[in-house]
Amino acid sequence: MLDLKFVRENIATVEESLRKRRSSLALDGFVALDKARRERLVEVEGMRAERNAASEEIGRLRREKKDAPELMERMKALSTLLKEAEAELPAIERKMEEFLLAIPNVPDPSVPDGAGEEDNPVVRTWGTPRAFSFPVKDHVDLGAALDILDFDRAVKITGGRFCLSKGAGALLERALINFMLDVHTREHGYLEVLPPFLANSASFFGTGQLPKFEEDLFRIAGTDYFLVPTAEVPVTNIVRDEILAAGTLPLKMTAYTPCFRAEAGSYGKDTRGMIRQHQFNKVEMVKICRPEESAQELEKLTDDAEEILRRLDLPYRVVTLCTGDLGFSSAKTYDIEVWVPSQERYREISSCSTFTDFQARRAKIRFREGASGKTRLAHTLNGSGLAVGRTVVAILENFQREDGTVDVPEALRPYMGGLARITKR
Repeated sequence: MLDLKFVRENIATVEESLRKRRSSLALDGFVALDKARRERLVEVEGMRAERNAASEEIGRLRREKKDAPELMERMKALSTLLKEAEAELPAIERKMEEFLLAIPNVPDPSVPDGAGEEDNPVVRTWGTPRAFSFPVKDHVDLGAALDILDFDRAVKITGGRFCLSKGAGALLERALINFMLDVHTREHGYLEVLPPFLANSASFFGTGQLPKFEEDLFRIAGTDYFLVPTAEVPVTNIVRDEILAAGTLPLKMTAYTPCFRAEAGSYGKDTRGMIRQHQFNKVEMVKICRPEESAQELEKLTDDAEEILRRLDLPYRVVTLCTGDLGFSSAKTYDIEVWVPSQERYREISSCSTFTDFQARRAKIRFREGASGKTRLAHTLNGSGLAVGRTVVAILENFQREDGTVDVPEALRPYMGGLARITKR
């Protein structure tokens, strides 16, 4: 959420931000509400001052044993008018807050202007996509032939956009989770946490999913709980409503969770396979840092995610999301896209973002300065390190052999009991 004072004093900047984001939101309503609030406050303060003056005058007259019937009537009328004016202020302020909650974060000046995905510039690439000497199979056909992925039975158990992994497929997911967590904790300095897989509405409000994106979530009927769409929600909210002690930042946390997404609005997109599912595994990285450090921490966070792909020898590229493709809460985002041979294109496998103080203001995440003792809003960041299901897709397709077997990346073999190749049982 943006600061009320900032929006009020920088209407032109916020309007330009909305234009760059290709948002249809107009600030006319906010400006009108702010004007009405200010006018009402002036009225309220004026009536309070007049009432106080009348009260003092009545007290003086009483001490002089004089009556003041007209003044008494005036004060009664003022009190009634004052109550009515004061009663209108909370409603105006609620509408202003609703407006503020609908305004997305202001893009960082370094974010390129653009309308959508096609305008995202490539920052760098790593690795060279393999040239296959045989017809490439996609992960669905490979998984079925190897008997490690079963989409039909997942549909029977639950429905569409779910997958049943078994045998080496299940082992591959578990190995990837452990491998990612080990690299991030032992080498990148993150603290591993295992958060609840359900979170309350206050947590979702803090990270910006509520109230705007409720249709994308799975809510537990009759409760205030939602299934987490990403570990970003519970992990960031670990320090919600807290003032962090001087010298404790940056906080670096990583967590594995299953993720649950309704995928509202994605009808017809990626219906085949594991690219876009209602449930998938992911390892997430979250940082809480000082405002002065968030830009460099984003670069480090992104490199930490890239390192997983480098270790697995998977070709990828990094793009900067343009203003029109930027997420609601993000000020700047790098997407890491892995090469998917069957599609002959790069697909997102990690999204690394800095939210500046947008989430911290909503979640009241503050820190104390060492010298002055002053409290300030922290900056929050997060990124996938990585989406496990899409990593499985990339491994199966990039390491497939002509006979339908799949080589296991060397970095994963210790996590799979030394298994070097996935074959049919």
